[in-house]
Amino acid sequence: MIPLHDDNPTRIFPLITLGFIVVCVLVFLWELSLGDKAAQYAVYSYGAVPAILFGYKALPHVLSIIPAWLTIITSMFLHGGWMHLIGNMLYLWIFGNNIEDAMGHFRFIIFYLVCGVIAALAHALADTHSIVPMIGASGAISGVLGAYLLLYPHARVLVAIPLGFFIHTMRMPAAYVLIFWFALQLISNLAGGGGGVAWMAHIGGFVAGMLLIPFFKHSNVRLWQARRRY
Repeated sequence: MIPLHDDNPTRIFPLITLGFIVVCVLVFLWELSLGDKAAQYAVYSYGAVPAILFGYKALPHVLSIIPAWLTIITSMFLHGGWMHLIGNMLYLWIFGNNIEDAMGHFRFIIFYLVCGVIAALAHALADTHSIVPMIGASGAISGVLGAYLLLYPHARVLVAIPLGFFIHTMRMPAAYVLIFWFALQLISNLAGGGGGVAWMAHIGGFVAGMLLIPFFKHSNVRLWQARRRY
């Protein structure tokens, strides 16, 4: 199930959502420009490595460019491939604009980064000795999805459903789409994860978004509201 569009208009231009997308794309193009070996070094330098975050391991001096704690932030803007980038940016574009609209530009920056930090820590705490770097915006975007579920569960989302050689499209309530997505993360994590995906980051970010949205949204924005019509 791939979301393509929602029918939930916004009142403000999603400046920060678009800004995050632009930054992620530019950083990815920078990664591509480095070549395979240098790009791998960059992932270790700027990705969040649990064992390094918790002091069990240390990077070689040449790769230790920034403090370990700062990699929790920089890791959000790195991606491992075109599909990784496109998938994350698609979700951010569809759901991020409404969350930015619900809390304003500045609060959205803080909300997004805090969800990303919590997601990274959820992943790192699951295996504090792991030496595999975590990269990608999906933890922060998971927070956006959790917030969207509580704010706009009745908004309609156009989704694409692959059926063999065919793709079926249909409109579904956002609650169905997001609960299905979250259930998939839980099942994948309980099944042992794998595939190089930080399932715990997705889970931690989603829960963080649900818990934080009441404190970040504008006071006139209600939870569990119907989609807007203008």
